[in-house]
Amino acid sequence: MDRISAARHKEKRYFHIHYLSKMKGKGRSPLQINVKDAITGLIGGFLTIFALILLTKITSAVWLMAPFGASCVLAFGLWNAPLSQPRNIIGGHFVSTFVGLTSYHFFGDEPWAIGLAVGLAIAVMMLTKTTHPPAGADPLVVMLGQYSWSYLFTPVLTGAVIIVLLALLINNLRSNRSYPTFWI
Repeated sequence: MDRISAARHKEKRYFHIHYLSKMKGKGRSPLQINVKDAITGLIGGFLTIFALILLTKITSAVWLMAPFGASCVLAFGLWNAPLSQPRNIIGGHFVSTFVGLTSYHFFGDEPWAIGLAVGLAIAVMMLTKTTHPPAGADPLVVMLGQYSWSYLFTPVLTGAVIIVLLALLINNLRSNRSYPTFWI
């Protein structure tokens, strides 16, 4: 093996070892157990999803979609995180669903189109500062369910607004919480 080949081999080996070493993590989970926060999450998640299901039962509209459960985790469990704020909950769901509907109506529900829609939704949320992780599932829901444009408003927009309204009411009942930390 000549000197250049040996140097390249050593460099590749270093890269692989360094790359893999990044995956081992450092330390333990920083999450702490807080019973009051757990109870607030229980009450907030229960009341929000219960309200959306009741609205679905008493009207002819669908008010609930699966990603809203994950939005409740953020709205009530991690209420002060940037991705849990009203702008992110409402904007993230709206933007992601819009991207999913646009992709579906232009490209159908082909596997590549679904993957593209999720990737585009992530990019658009990041570019609009409306990143909300549960909303990353919205294009999947829309495209696999083959929904029409009305889905953007019911359940997505109205449901996201209801989540935020209940988060405002429930989070601010606690003396040590002030929700939201920002609107815009």
